[in-house]
Amino acid sequence: MARRGVMSEDLKIELAKELGFYDVVQREGWGGIKARDAGNMVKRAIELAEERMANR
Repeated sequence: MARRGVMSEDLKIELAKELGFYDVVQREGWGGIKARDAGNMVKRAIELAEERMANR
């Protein structure tokens, strides 16, 4: 079974830029980022989602 991405490509790019590893994504693609960076990206996406839900 293939896994579908939950985050849009635009959101992933925005987060990678914010977290400072977008240069790696440009050079090597998403597979080139460190596990820690991927985890930080997910953590930040959750924070943003929680903020948006709280502001509803």
